[in-house]
Amino acid sequence: MPLVLVAHGTRDPAGTDTVYALAELVAERLPEVAVRVAFADVRQPDVTAALRGGPAIVVPAFLATGYHVRVDIPARVRASQVDVVVTPPLGADLVPVALHRLRQAGWRPGDPVALAAAGSADPRALADVRAAADRLAVHTGPVAVGYVATCRPALADVVTSRTVVASWLLAPGLFHRRATESGAAAVAAPLGAHPDVAELVVTRYQNAKMPVTQGNRQP
Repeated sequence: MPLVLVAHGTRDPAGTDTVYALAELVAERLPEVAVRVAFADVRQPDVTAALRGGPAIVVPAFLATGYHVRVDIPARVRASQVDVVVTPPLGADLVPVALHRLRQAGWRPGDPVALAAAGSADPRALADVRAAADRLAVHTGPVAVGYVATCRPALADVVTSRTVVASWLLAPGLFHRRATESGAAAVAAPLGAHPDVAELVVTRYQNAKMPVTQGNRQP
């Protein structure tokens, strides 16, 4: 069964390259599976176009269950009119990768930490981000949450010149550039095409079960 990896999409070529690099890592781990990329916004192909080849398993490469996960992707799945299952997003299971990137950025025990996230109008997505911050805090001590778009508190409002920022962003782009301009001591790289991200995509795929109804949108 093909795997369609769905990312948000960005106009930054480095962000797009990161998504395709992640898809290549997934394909290396699933050599018998056709791995395709789709985007929820900005870039093509969109989810409906990526599903024209027939039934597939869709893995949303998102870190919280906001609009794209709850509304947009399911709508595009229905529009495809093919048998599809949508797995849960990657979410807080990627906290170990965020911790790894944080350490790469120079964080040491005792340094204050903030988690940079995109933000959402959906309170459930904000709760997901807070849950990720709490999981990260098990390893780092207290973690403030700051957003680079959509809602408050803004990242710049929760950092100091001593803060090291953990990135709760998948790929380079506008949001990560805003994080680097927050005034923090250091900002971790996006989670990116990390082997553990690829492994989680594979796990989501392998745990998925195909539905029996057409255009099904439930995980």
